Parts: sequence; C-alpha cells; structure tokens
Amino acid sequence: MTSRESIATRQNAAAKPRKEAPTSRNRAKELHVKTPTKTRLTKILALAAVAPFVLTACGGGGGSSSGDATSLTLMDYYNNDPDKGLIQTAIDKCAADIGVTITREVVPGKDLIQKVLQKSSSKTLPDILMLDNPDVQEIASTGGLAPLSDFNVDTSGFAQGMLDAGTYEGEVYGLAPTANTLGLFYNKKLLSDAGLTPPTTWDELKTTAAALTKGDQYGLAFSAIATYEGAWQFLPFMWTNGGSETTLDSPENKEALQLWKDLVSSGSVSKGAINWGQGDVKDQFMAGKAAMMINGPWQIPALNDDSALEWGSVQVPINKTGQTPTAPLGGEVWTIPQTGNKDKQAKAAEFISCFTSDDNQVNLGSERYTVPTKPELAKAYVEKMPDMESFTEQIANARSRTGNLGAEWPKAATEIYTAIQLALTDKATVDEAFAQAAKG
Repeated sequence: MTSRESIATRQNAAAKPRKEAPTSRNRAKELHVKTPTKTRLTKILALAAVAPFVLTACGGGGGSSSGDATSLTLMDYYNNDPDKGLIQTAIDKCAADIGVTITREVVPGKDLIQKVLQKSSSKTLPDILMLDNPDVQEIASTGGLAPLSDFNVDTSGFAQGMLDAGTYEGEVYGLAPTANTLGLFYNKKLLSDAGLTPPTTWDELKTTAAALTKGDQYGLAFSAIATYEGAWQFLPFMWTNGGSETTLDSPENKEALQLWKDLVSSGSVSKGAINWGQGDVKDQFMAGKAAMMINGPWQIPALNDDSALEWGSVQVPINKTGQTPTAPLGGEVWTIPQTGNKDKQAKAAEFISCFTSDDNQVNLGSERYTVPTKPELAKAYVEKMPDMESFTEQIANARSRTGNLGAEWPKAATEIYTAIQLALTDKATVDEAFAQAAKG
C-alpha cells in the first residue's frame, strides 16, 4: 500500500483513533479522513511553514555539530512481529558492524509522521528515521533530511523506481533494502479443474474470471476501497495501460476503470470489493470465495499456512500486446534527519550503507517476502525464494508513486479512489468519474 495522507491531513487526524493496518510494511495501509476545517487547516499550515527551521535545528544529535557518536537513536513503524523482530536482528547486526549502540523507538504506522513533527518541535529527532517511501519527498521538502551525498553513501545499483522514491529535487535522501508490489494470485486447483491457465491479458482476465464464477465463488477479488489502498490496487492497471496520475481524466485511465467496472458489473468480482481492504481480499481467496486475487507478497506466509491451498502467482495482466506490466513500489526508506550533529549523521550514513548492503537485502527479502532493491541480486534471490519469482519480475519495472507528482501525490491518489467508488457504485459513468472526482 504501502502512500499515506499528506502531513497536514494526518496532523489534523492524529487525535482521532483509526484502525491500524494488519501489517507494518507499506501495503497501501492509509485510511481516508475528512478534509480539515479552514481554521484548523490554517493552523496546520502555519506549523508546516516553520517545520524547515525546526527540523534543521539540533535534534537527536544532542544539540552540537559534533561529539560522541557511539550511540544512535532510530525510529520506525515495524511494531508487529514477525517484522519487528526481523528488523531488530538486522539493526543489531549493523550496529555491531559499525561499532555503535542503537536505541530503537517503534511507533504505529499511522502515528509516525505525527511523531516526527512532535520530535522536530522538541528538538529530539532520531539519528536514523525510517519513512514509508511516499512520505520521503514531503519530509525532504521541509529541509528536515540530509542528502545521502553529504556523507558519500553509494547509491549505485539500486532500482531506478526505488531511487526515485527516495529522491527530492535531484538529491537522494533515503535508500530501501527491499520493496514489495502487487501481482495476480490464482488457485491452482480451481484453474486446473476448469482447464484454464493464468490470464496474461485483460481479455483473458475477464473470460477466466467469468468461467470461474459460480455459486458463492467469484472469479477475481481486488480492493476498491475508498482509501489509498484502493488507489494502490488500481495503479497496475492504470500504469500498464499507459495512464498517468498527471492526467487522470485520460482515455488510458478510463479504459482501466472500465475494466474494473466490467468485472464488477458482470458478477466476476463481488460488489463488496468497494469495502474490502487487501486483508479482506486475502481472506476471500483463502476461503475459496475468489479463484484469483490482486494482492502482494506479504500475504504469502498466511497462504502457506494453509497446506490445502495450492496457489501460484503471475504479473498483473496487460491490456495490449507490447505493454510492460507496471506496478507501484511499496517499501520503506531509511533516512538521516538534520539533527545538527554531523558526527552522528556520519555514523547514521554508515548504518544505512550496512542496512541496504547486498547480504542484508537478500536476507531481509527472504525472511520478509520482499524483493531486494538491487536488480543484480534478483537471480540469486529467486533461486532462494521461487515463490517470489513473479513479484521480482514485477519489481524490475515498478514505479514510485511520488515519481511524477512528488508531495502532490496524495491529492491524485484521493481522486483515483474517489473515481473508482463513483464508477463502481453507479454514481458516475466511467467517462465522467475522474472529472467528477477532481471536483471534490
């Protein structure tokens, strides 16, 4: 999913309890909140206006430009096992390798940005900060992060899409050891019994889904919920078809939306998809109520827990011959806040180099069902993790959600999931949906 709300919106919503996503990785786990009132928004924007000055003040470095760098602080949102423990092991190893002790603070994903703002105002920013990749440009734009080039961190060899996610105005501010994306899962037995093979085109997806729809079993399940999660699931169809978030009311985007509309209208996808998160989609698939699903590799451990379920996965189908399956990149980026302590920042840079090293990428990818962000590691990784082959192929051409729009991405994502809801609930035609969504 991961692609959370803008900082201003989250600042307004932080005081309201919201449901936490089932996992800590970026699985488009953002939740929709109402637009702040004008008065509240003015206050929020005022805070955002002073953020650059606060963020660049002394923070986790202890208020000096140099000093003892044998201990560092770190903040992330991996608050659920197994991720929490796996990340801790990797942190401990890198801490030992670079000769520091690291004090880790783990917060729920929905609270991370609010926590960053609080720490910036109290000048207690951590030395190392993990961010969901769509948030990097927004934080970097405040002046709160140090470019990795300041500390000679080697950024060569990383997938371009992941570099784009960590880049703001030409400078790389963060790196990710692994990434995730979306693919098409299918029930091997159901397809085999029906004499079918996994679909590779939209036409095949429609005919295969229709053939597998019977009784209380739908041919396909996806998440069309009115959150960034729904937008995240739509992006593979939109981008693969040549659509763009820069021109949402385009023929290519409408064609992708028409596909989803046709699948729901024909009964091949449940109308319940407008209320399903990705965890719900997984539950439908595992219960045998969907023969195929759009989902990510973070669901694989749960699928493998059911010994009776035989599943496979392929890349998201294309519309026309010659198109390249293109899906969004999920994953967390590790950054260096502007704490004012250059010695600690230099050590934080060493940590990031260690944390994103080749060995750590393969190890974390294997343990967490995520894909190394260096394409040269793909072959060795797939040999170790054959279940991840299609996702590794998909990652090779995956894109950053903020690559085109930067900090403006949340507005586009909101218009995307709004258009989906309008079309699938018959409140607008496919031809009108994006234009109507843009009007708010």
